[in-house]
Parts: sequence; structure tokens; C-alpha cells
Amino acid sequence: MTAPSSTYDVVVVGGGISGLSAAKLLKANGLKPVVLEARDRVGGRTFTVWNKETKYVDLGGAYVGPTQNRIFRLAKEYGIKTYKINEKENLVHYVNGKSYPFRGSFPPMWNPFAIMDFNNLWRTMDEMGKEIPREAPWRAPHAEEWDKMTMQQLFDKTCWTSAAHRFAKLFVNVNVTSEPHEVSALWFLWYVKQCGGTMRIFSTSNGGQERKFVGGSSQISECMARELGDGVKLQSPVCRIDQTGDMVVVETVNKQTFVAKYVIVATPPCLHMKMHFNPGLPPLRNQLISRVPMGSVIKCMVYYKENFWRQKGYCGSMVIEEEGAPIGLTLDDTKPDGTVPAIMGFILARKCRKLVELTKEERLKRICEIYARVLGSEEALHPVHYEEKNWCEEEYSGGCYTTYFPPGILTQYGKVLRKPVGKLFFAGTETATEWSGYMEGAVQAGERAAREVMCAMGKIDQSQIWQPEPASEDVPARPFVSTFWERNLPSVAGFLRFMGITTVLSTAAVGLVAYKRGCPSRC
Repeated sequence: MTAPSSTYDVVVVGGGISGLSAAKLLKANGLKPVVLEARDRVGGRTFTVWNKETKYVDLGGAYVGPTQNRIFRLAKEYGIKTYKINEKENLVHYVNGKSYPFRGSFPPMWNPFAIMDFNNLWRTMDEMGKEIPREAPWRAPHAEEWDKMTMQQLFDKTCWTSAAHRFAKLFVNVNVTSEPHEVSALWFLWYVKQCGGTMRIFSTSNGGQERKFVGGSSQISECMARELGDGVKLQSPVCRIDQTGDMVVVETVNKQTFVAKYVIVATPPCLHMKMHFNPGLPPLRNQLISRVPMGSVIKCMVYYKENFWRQKGYCGSMVIEEEGAPIGLTLDDTKPDGTVPAIMGFILARKCRKLVELTKEERLKRICEIYARVLGSEEALHPVHYEEKNWCEEEYSGGCYTTYFPPGILTQYGKVLRKPVGKLFFAGTETATEWSGYMEGAVQAGERAAREVMCAMGKIDQSQIWQPEPASEDVPARPFVSTFWERNLPSVAGFLRFMGITTVLSTAAVGLVAYKRGCPSRC
């Protein structure tokens, strides 16, 4: 028997940061929202766990950095502090079985062809990104051409050395938890651009991974949920949305019914397939939701008795280029007061899908073995605790960090990503135009959807829907200044042309440079 319905101004589907941000703004403007969350907790793809071994650990989204001003505004409102990820000591780059200490965002190269190749790769990606509108990447001048191309194909055209090819693959793996051959070049270039470019998205210091929240990122959602009170309903998976009448009727799996003037759906697009819509979704929206999958990642935290890597002069950040290694990138996960020494690592994309078949203990063993080799320390083999979260098994996420767009999808379906359907509006970090895929994007999308609803109600003008966010005073963003050589160093192809080598000889020379002994980046 169906339970009696409750009436609201807006039903928000999804109790992650985006849905809660929407409801918070609606309530602040005198409206009555209700948030329906499928899980038994709020937070969505952020998930902080407390226990005696770790104090607290972020098993989901955790990192924030300069230019992510909305999430910092929320944190400041709730008195949640941040701390910087440790990078005081050397980072380490592991390639061809050897470890090389370094400083900065990207590992340095010593092979002159690799230097030219890497520099040209980052410069090319940023230059292409400048052509792509943040709010409508499908309108870019070369949108159709770039959307038909995978990032793998772009790398094949751009990179001449195996060192650049190898690192480019890791760059895609780390940033969007998918493979270069899986993602549209248009989408990935847009994704990097809307995060501020290659330096901002990949850097720890002054970049997207600069900080974490003291006490964990779930606090943001928990504070908003407390503010909303009984306007948040947990364990309420939505299965039906009916807007055939004057009011929208929303039904949950456990037969609760909610009636509202409007609905905001704040879940990844692929999860819309768990819901029945009446009338059915428009054709492009209906097809979009079955064409945009989620990335694949297992987040792994290994805890140790002592912070042995710092004692060896390493900060805990490792860039690991080895196909057999489970982890591609690590960061120090020690608490800001120096307690609970830990290293966080990601099992990404193809490696995640392969290693998901192992037991938790088997994954830990492999992780510790690679850490021991990279850090040159027997101590890495003796953890005191281990935490992991496989986001591929999450029914109400479908994966992490975010949705990705395969080739050909963004230009065909992108225009309906945020387009309302009757009284149905769309939020979720995937619909953001700044830091989409991050907590920051979730806030932007939620507040934008809330203002769209208020505009539909006649409470605000259409010009007020999109609002810029003032820069954070507490976390200022420093510009990344390129050097003369970074701006003007030729590509490998340009260098060979300059040297007057013919096309035939160029091909032969590049083949020798790129693939003889794998073109080690450190020669």
C-alpha cells in the first residue's frame, strides 16, 4: 500500500554535495525542499569513515585547491578547516625500474627529445583547450573533428617519444579514471580546460590536490543535511517521476510518495536509468543517459607505524610508470598533526578492472611491494592497517570520480545535459562548467539548478541563474607562469624540420629516438 504523499516546493533527488547545495539555496530563499537520498548516508561520492586505526579517512572525494571558491565558501561557513598535502620533501618518479627524486608538478626529463615532446604535449593540450567554451564545448570551432577523435589518437598524432606516450596515458588515467582510447579528445580537453589547464588540474601545490578538510570531506554534506533537518530522507531511492499532472509526483522504492512543483535530479546521468519517467524523457535525453559511463577506481590507504618515507627525504607523492604496478599516483595521507602515517594511492581504469578480481589482502600485498621498490625501503612491506574503497561496486554511484564522454557523444548529446525537461531540472557535478567532476563542480551545479527553479517560479530573472563566485581570501590562486623555453621550445617534429631533415629521414629518426630502448626519459 502506498504511503500518503507529502507536498513540497521542490523534490531534490540525490543527497550528495550537489543536491544538498541546491536544497540549501532553495531553503535560504524561503522555499520548502526535500532531499531524497538512496543511501543510508549523505555525501554521495564523498565518504568519510571514522575508526580507531585512522581517526578519519576519506574513501571518496577529498582534494580541494585554489580557484575552487564555492566549496571553500561552504567550508568557511561551517567552520571546517583545510590543511595542505605534504610536499616539503622530494616527490619521486618511478620509471624503467628506477626511482628519481624531483620537485614541482611534473617529473623533469633529461632526454632532449623527451623534453621537447613533453613540453609540446602540455602546450598543445592547453592551446586546444582555449578554443573550447566552458559552458558549451560542442560549439568549439573544431568540435566535431575533436569529438570523433580519442585522446589516444591525439597522443599518437602529438607525441613522438615513448616517454611522452607513457606519461600521457597516466595523465588521463589519473584525471578521469579511464583510458585514453575510451574518451573523446573534445571532452577531455574541455575537462582539463574547465579545471584551469594542465598545471592546475595535475598539481598538488597551487593545484586541484593542494588541500584536504580537517575531519574529512563528508562534513560539508553532513552540515548541509543538519541545516535542512527533516527535509533530508535517507534510504529513499527514487524509482518513478511523474509530471503528467499539475504537480510532479515522485515515488521511492519503499513506496513513499512526494509531491512538488519542481524536481531537481542531482545524480550522475547514468543513474537516471534506475528511474521511470512519465511522460518519457525526450529522445536525446533518453539516449544520453545510456551513453555516458563512469570511471573506474579503487582508492587505497596504507597505514604505517612510522613516516619512514619522510625520513628518507620523500614527501609521499609518487608517480609510478610501470604496467605491472597496481598504483599510478600516490599522495601523503598523514594527518596534519603528523599522526597516523599513511600513503594514499589510486588503482585506476584498466588496472582497477583487472585487480578487482583479487582479494583485499592480495591488493594490499601488491601495493606494499611496489611502494617498497619505489621508496627503496623494507618498511613499506609492513603496514599496520589498510583501507580501500572500490567505487565500481557502488550501486548509487556506478563508479568514480565522474562520468566520461566516449567519442562522438558530446557533440550529439551535450546540448541536453543541463536542459530542463518540463518541471525537471538537472544538477550533479557532471553538469558544471567549472571543476566538473570535483566537489567544486557539484556546488556550482546544485546552486545553478536551484536558481533555474527560482527563475521558473518567477522569483529571479534569467540573468541571475549563472553567478560568478568571488575568489577565496583564505586560499588564493597563484598564476602558473610559463618560461620563455616552455612557450617557444619546438616540438620534435618542428626541431627535425628546422634541422632540414627530409620526411623520410624524419620518420626514421623519430622511430630511432622514440622506440630504441623505449626512449628512456632519463638518458
